[in-house]
Amino acid sequence: MADFDDDEYESLDLNDEDPRESASSQDLAEVDDDSDNDGSDSDDDLDDLEDADPEDVDFIVAAYREDGQSMVNALSEELANDLDELILQLRRLPGDGGAVGLVSLVGEVAVIVRVRGRHVQLLLNDSAAANDWPIARDVADFLGEDIPEDDDDEAEPIGDLGILKDLGLSEFDLTAMCDDLDLGSDQLLTEVADKIKIGPQFRKVVDSEFGD
Repeated sequence: MADFDDDEYESLDLNDEDPRESASSQDLAEVDDDSDNDGSDSDDDLDDLEDADPEDVDFIVAAYREDGQSMVNALSEELANDLDELILQLRRLPGDGGAVGLVSLVGEVAVIVRVRGRHVQLLLNDSAAANDWPIARDVADFLGEDIPEDDDDEAEPIGDLGILKDLGLSEFDLTAMCDDLDLGSDQLLTEVADKIKIGPQFRKVVDSEFGD
């Protein structure tokens, strides 16, 4: 991506890492099978979330820089249900300074994943989505955030709103975008792509790989 600061990432070398070993420090919280009956029903409800079908996935792409050039690639729609595997795949990309994953589901759920070596940052545009979608639940678990009990609660983002500030998207602007309820998740992430200066490549991949 055009605005990566190479000096900021000079200590990172993705190619020298074992992705699975790196992921061990970022494992998602697991449900305690030995827990008391109190609350076990809610845990079971979370485990029973149905995966997003391919038609639910607006797009899932990875953006990174290789040899100074901005690259955008489509990712498997199956990764839209598995945060652990998505992180592993992003870590394997040959980016100069890591990679950014952008996931949009049903025009409502936006997930941003940024992986730089062992460092993982996440943002979910609506915490209530953790009641309905596995990847949103995974984000909430990863962050240690409580899952709203009521889907009708006011939508609010969880995670790192400064996730892309060094790439040209300020925390203030990203917060405003997430708070705009008239902005669908696909539109939100398209604006994100424009802000971090990968808009043309992003649109080309989304249109060719995920268009109707």
